[in-house]
Amino acid sequence: MKIYFRLLAFARPIEKFAIPYIVATLLSVLFGVLNLTLLAPLFETLNADGPRDRQLLNATTSSSLDITGHFREFVNTSMIENGQQKTLTYICIIIVVSVLLSNIFRYFSQRFMEDLRVHTLLNMRKAVFNNVMNMHVSFFSNERKGDIISKVASDVQVVQFTVTNTLQVIFKEPVTLIFYIFALLTISVKLTLFSLMVIPISAFIISRIVKRLKQQAKEAHESFAKMIGFLDEALGGIKIIKAFNATERVKAKFHSENVFYSNINRKMVRRQQLGSPVSEFLGILMISFIVWYGGTLIISKAPGTLSAAQFVAYIAIFSQVMRPAKALTDSFSGIHSGIAAGERVLSLIDSKPEITSPEKPQPLSGFQDEIRFNQVCFSYGNMEILKNIDLSIKKGSIVALVGPSGGGKSTLMDLIPRFHDPKSGNITIDGLDYKTLDTDQLRVQMGIVNQESFLFNDTIYNNIAFAKPEASMDEVIAAAKIANAHDFIGETEQGYETYVGDRGNRLSGGQKQRICIARAVLANPPIMLLDEATSALDTESERLVQEALNNLMRNRTSVVIAHRLSTIQHADVIVVIDKGRIIEQGSHAELLQHNGLYKRLIDMQTFT
Repeated sequence: MKIYFRLLAFARPIEKFAIPYIVATLLSVLFGVLNLTLLAPLFETLNADGPRDRQLLNATTSSSLDITGHFREFVNTSMIENGQQKTLTYICIIIVVSVLLSNIFRYFSQRFMEDLRVHTLLNMRKAVFNNVMNMHVSFFSNERKGDIISKVASDVQVVQFTVTNTLQVIFKEPVTLIFYIFALLTISVKLTLFSLMVIPISAFIISRIVKRLKQQAKEAHESFAKMIGFLDEALGGIKIIKAFNATERVKAKFHSENVFYSNINRKMVRRQQLGSPVSEFLGILMISFIVWYGGTLIISKAPGTLSAAQFVAYIAIFSQVMRPAKALTDSFSGIHSGIAAGERVLSLIDSKPEITSPEKPQPLSGFQDEIRFNQVCFSYGNMEILKNIDLSIKKGSIVALVGPSGGGKSTLMDLIPRFHDPKSGNITIDGLDYKTLDTDQLRVQMGIVNQESFLFNDTIYNNIAFAKPEASMDEVIAAAKIANAHDFIGETEQGYETYVGDRGNRLSGGQKQRICIARAVLANPPIMLLDEATSALDTESERLVQEALNNLMRNRTSVVIAHRLSTIQHADVIVVIDKGRIIEQGSHAELLQHNGLYKRLIDMQTFT
């Protein structure tokens, strides 16, 4: 129940929806029960042999709570004063009005509940997505994308229906059950006590049937998340799959998980569906006993026993008792699935980002002097990546990071915008420790162009303006010209309003990279971080992109990672990193004279 109440908190302010829902539901149930209690007076009117007398009226006086008795008094009075024909007309009018009111209030009840359902889903999905977006970068390296998507999309939907449906069941159905039982008691106390034995028996049997549903529901949600992950990987790597003739293997892998998911769902549905026929059978069995027992009372014609009209109304009302009772037992199976999904959703909401800004950060107005690494060490788990890094990045300088693959260059660059925090040591900007600064204020000083040029499935204009949403068209065009992108954009079908497709797949690699550079230019940060921005391009595209990068780095502090060493020979400082350590540092000429690893890397690229 603790998990359920946590999930219910997403419905706040719940009273805005709950109070109108309760009022509408009570009125709907009241008039719904009234419809059935009118059956007995209706049948009595139809079966009346002649006009009633005052003596019969006095004999049927009822208590203030006896609804059926009050209707019977009304019928008897009307029969005496107005006759059988008018009494039948009155009863039919009352039934029509009662049914109309019952359905009107039921509509409003469902409407208020749907508003609550939508409100809950909105709040829950917002909370999950917001928390995911606030997580640190390394979180996404450890989590499967499909699992996150499943929690945001599918699990939240399951939880939302479970929360609201259960809320509906635990209020509406018990209230309906109480109203019906009260109506039954006004007709026959003895018969009602005999008939209600079916409800606890049915609840006990159903609870035994659905006992394992929670574990199966958890397995089903996890399996669905795996399938989403397989689908995402397959769509993202479709060219690789086709190139290596792996289509059948990928299909077999997906099919295997699909079969497991289908089998789990089949078992769950079988258990859920078993509850309905069992409760229905028990209900019919009980009605049969009631018909036998009530029929015996009628046949005996003992004083104070039921009339035939009352007994018909009793059977009609009791048949409706089984509906809320059945809904209550069915809700046991639904809540298990919802709680299992709720645990997964809450685990994501409860995840805390490792990198947060302090409550009272020190102000950072701009970049004035230097970024400094002081004895910085970093590791992924037990794997040490960076060891005792001491590095100064002066304002206005170009610092190039080179070295063998896997040496730690990209990790070092990821520390600069604080995508990760060092395991030991510290990083400062203008003498201020990173951990004392607001992360957003820090990152606004930096622009990033990665090797993988990521574009959103949007227009070229919106992709460039992503760095500055309020930018004018003139500003976007100016940024595109600096990035050598304006000419090819003008040749596209709709210019800057051309859609680039999923991840920019309608553009070439060089075109995508130049749009990414234009995006960085528009942001106009004082510090640029360039991670192998030309390594995946052909010669012509590389030339255009390199020109764009040179324009981008002009009058800025730049940190560059490059495999093609010819592109960074003009750098002020070249830092050679190998196995997580800085082993050389200096200008191109100084490192050549040193005759170390940098010289060997230059020679290797010269002779290849």
